[in-house]
Amino acid sequence: MQIGLLGYGTVGKAFHALSKEQPALTVKTLLTRRPRGTGCRETDSFADIVNDPNIDLVVELIGGIHPAYEYISAALRAKKHVVTANKALICAYYPELVQLAQENGVCLRCTAAAGGGIPWLSSLSRVARMDRITAVEGILNGTTNYILSEMTARNAAYGELLAEAQKLGYAEADPTDDVEGYDARRKLVLSANLAFSALLREQDIPCIGISRMTVADIAWARERGLVWKLIARAERRGDAVSAFVCPTLFPASTPESQTNGSANLVSLYAERIGKQSFSGAGAGGWPTASNVLADCLEIADSSRSFYSDRPAAPLPIDNHGEVKTWLFRSYGRYAVRQETAADAFEAYAAVSEIDSGALLAHLPWGML
Repeated sequence: MQIGLLGYGTVGKAFHALSKEQPALTVKTLLTRRPRGTGCRETDSFADIVNDPNIDLVVELIGGIHPAYEYISAALRAKKHVVTANKALICAYYPELVQLAQENGVCLRCTAAAGGGIPWLSSLSRVARMDRITAVEGILNGTTNYILSEMTARNAAYGELLAEAQKLGYAEADPTDDVEGYDARRKLVLSANLAFSALLREQDIPCIGISRMTVADIAWARERGLVWKLIARAERRGDAVSAFVCPTLFPASTPESQTNGSANLVSLYAERIGKQSFSGAGAGGWPTASNVLADCLEIADSSRSFYSDRPAAPLPIDNHGEVKTWLFRSYGRYAVRQETAADAFEAYAAVSEIDSGALLAHLPWGML
């Protein structure tokens, strides 16, 4: 199978290296702005790829929404399979791209868009075919997990560790998507869409990141044997989905609390097989490229696409169901309350208008 590769950054380079070890795959053409000396054909024109009848598969690793959306759409219309690691793009245009793949009889796969090197989305697909998945949740962002882990281990301030994460390459120059939880929310949308055969809208899911976390918050949790993590959670409830992203407190002995650094840990809950958890490197060139490669090999082996062969329907986000336990922090004072997620996020929004440093966290283990 001959491949048109779009992008030659960290993941693109790693994928190209891995593909050389696979007899079934050949990168024929690379889309790049400048010469790379890869040994394959290099071009700065996407037309050289989309119009090449010998290219069967397009691997998109340039990131961003545009022109990636236009490139992927054109490739699908040209009846070429597509593999991407672009979570922002898949979240923004999920229904349109699925429909294009269906109409043209080709595969669209994006295992690397959530979980980095963890075989998370492919595992969701497998379980969804044999059981009814009721919930998905987990640590889905390596940047925030690194910062929270180091805050806990070293009692260091958020700002100091964010700067450190940027120097180490864990955080972008503009870290907003990571630290405000938007990256985790996009991965949650992808996971829930696959788990529930749904079409969720990212903007409908309430989201709180870690930018307001303080050393005092870490100390408060430590005194009670708890550890902070940023958790994304979605649960199927009838004809709706309860979903949110926010800081969450776990007992220090739990697997979530023991997941440190930039690692991810994500779980699914199904009616018959129960809970299954997956952990590993959530980001990085080699782990992400490995999942991109796995998608390509699945297509080369004529495996079906988990994104283009299962019907999906729009489902509303409804957080008015189950009463949960929440921790509110405002003006340095902590209070534990029990209410629905909808009420908790509404109260947090109101408090934030008068206290810009307010914080809301979920306590899944109940009252302290």
